Amino acid sequence: MASSSTPAPLGTKAADFSLPEPLTGSTIGPANFAEKEALLVMFICNHCPYVQHLRHAIAEFGRDYENSRLGIVAISSNDVASHPTDGPEQIAIDARELDFRFPYLYDESQEVAKSYGAVCTPDFFLFDSNRALVYRGRFDETRPNLPGRVTGADLRAAVEAILAGRPVSGDQYPSIGCSIKWKPGNAPAYAS
Repeated sequence: MASSSTPAPLGTKAADFSLPEPLTGSTIGPANFAEKEALLVMFICNHCPYVQHLRHAIAEFGRDYENSRLGIVAISSNDVASHPTDGPEQIAIDARELDFRFPYLYDESQEVAKSYGAVCTPDFFLFDSNRALVYRGRFDETRPNLPGRVTGADLRAAVEAILAGRPVSGDQYPSIGCSIKWKPGNAPAYAS
């Protein structure tokens, strides 16, 4: 069942975290991107058809901004008891096969997803140099099984604005995707 992200107030500060990167065994958090002018935090997973629809474009997006002033990190927060393909082993496989140029992390406790107010996969949070939220919205207007080329136009416009020192447009559309698969009894109040 499709869910849409809920608007977080612009200006909200990026929550700190420290999560494992299954591909390398490293531990990554926002501090790893301290020198970057902007930070993109993406909540994705492996099983969701909305993410599968975007996954090659997300990989391309990562390659396009690999040597830029944008830091990028992806996080899977789904319950692996109900969705085992969203766990660490498959995260590492997908990161390698898709040639992700950004860390793909595993949020076993789901606390990072809660701290960001993540609702669905995919869910995109873009922060400026002060780590204040400037964009929370969709990758682009495409959806699985509908005509249209995946471009990432909405997210790219926000990134290009912030890197150029311009304000990000307030016209932001929520991301639509699969709801985060919360562990029994772990769903935050905003997800009900």
